Amino acid sequence: MTALDLSSPVAVVGTGTMGQGIAQVALVAGHPVRLYDAVDGRAREAADAIGARLDRLVEKDRLTGAERDAARARLTSAESLDALADCALVVEAVVERLDVKQELFRALEDVVGDDCLLATNTSSLSVTAVGGALRVPGRFVGLHFFNPAPLLPLVEVVSGFATGPASATRAYETARAWGKTPVTCADTPGFVVNRVARPFYAEALAVHELRAADPATIDAVLRESGGFRMGAFELTDLIGQDVNESVTHSVWQAFFQDVRFTPSLAQRRLVESGRLGRKSGQGWYDYRDGAERPGPHTAPPAEAPAYVVVEGDLGPAAELVGLIREAGVEVRTEDGYGAGRIVLPDGGTLCLTDGELPGSEDLVHFDLALDYRAATRIALSASESVRPGLLSGATGLFQALGKEVSVVGDVPGMIVARTVARIIDLAFDAVVRGVATPEDVDTAMRLGVNYPLGPFEWNRRLGDTWARDLLSHIHEWEPSGRCAPSLALHRHAAAADAREGTPS
Repeated sequence: MTALDLSSPVAVVGTGTMGQGIAQVALVAGHPVRLYDAVDGRAREAADAIGARLDRLVEKDRLTGAERDAARARLTSAESLDALADCALVVEAVVERLDVKQELFRALEDVVGDDCLLATNTSSLSVTAVGGALRVPGRFVGLHFFNPAPLLPLVEVVSGFATGPASATRAYETARAWGKTPVTCADTPGFVVNRVARPFYAEALAVHELRAADPATIDAVLRESGGFRMGAFELTDLIGQDVNESVTHSVWQAFFQDVRFTPSLAQRRLVESGRLGRKSGQGWYDYRDGAERPGPHTAPPAEAPAYVVVEGDLGPAAELVGLIREAGVEVRTEDGYGAGRIVLPDGGTLCLTDGELPGSEDLVHFDLALDYRAATRIALSASESVRPGLLSGATGLFQALGKEVSVVGDVPGMIVARTVARIIDLAFDAVVRGVATPEDVDTAMRLGVNYPLGPFEWNRRLGDTWARDLLSHIHEWEPSGRCAPSLALHRHAAAADAREGTPS
């Protein structure tokens, strides 16, 4: 089954921001496009808006004037659903209400031919449920574009329970012919991106609710150490707190209130107060005129140690050894057992967080970094009883490497590490349940939400047992089950243990 021929008309029903974006994608690809909206006049307004965007593409040399004129000639607004009768594909982008979508598709089925592909752009509803009442449910599929559709490359091609393989393949190939990067996935709550991405928000909110760090510090650590393009708080302000919470709540409910997807009370209170983010002027941050954005907590300058002793293998943080030497700090090495550690001259120890609480007065944890050389900030954590001077020595060491240092509360797994571990876990769980392939999960998370690495890329870099071990330790301290490693992750890590001859 191949992509739709470019001569085949494509219709978009619902002409809001997303509907217009999808229509523009199909139009620029070369299809005749028809716009329909139930509100009189909106389809014509949408056609005018798309025409204006085509003008801007010409100004930016992304389209020629001739291409714009040809595209405009292919774009029409429809006064009724009957005008869509000969369309080969109809994509719905109306309000996220199951009854509204079901009613629309039942009406469409009375108009279009049986070979017309019907698609929903839903992000939170069941594709199976939306298409469940259709006379020919096999030609119904999910085509989930990401906003703004003309710019973001990812499209999730979602097969409902009754979707025929030929329909899914045609939708996939059509999206690819439109210049998009499609991934296939099963009809599961949140599909791939909105399912696997939940911990990015949830763990930041959990650290904040435990008063271990403020939003600005958490965001800075996620960006400057974790390599994420935006922190969780600034991203939810951009998305809209009400929208982000609604998706979280929808996924949680759809999974029968699975504790792993539990919404945040802090975010609920923010929504209840009307602080919805950029669109309302206030969210986690204040966007009103004259408002000053708070900066992250950054430790004052401290003196670097004259030398350190590195015992054992630092694992994911092994690059620090070379960086410390380059900074002019003497590095002495010794064999060690278990996880590696950095010992300061006064006997204090620095370890990469492993999901345990620091506990000892002689121990400081540091957080995971995507790339310790490129990272511009490192988070440190210690118990309240930490020995005086130890945090200062640890701070001075990382400052000598050119890093800003944020000291956060003693939360198991800190910020980046617990976030990445939970993302890895949900990715393994999704794959073992047949939601998508590992390759498609990685592609979806890199392109859909701009993660620096896909979950399976992270796992290969960190080691096959890293996420399981870290989450197991967090679960010991927070035994709600929210951070407990999934059976899929346990199996994967146990197989790695068996290969290495390590008792699991």
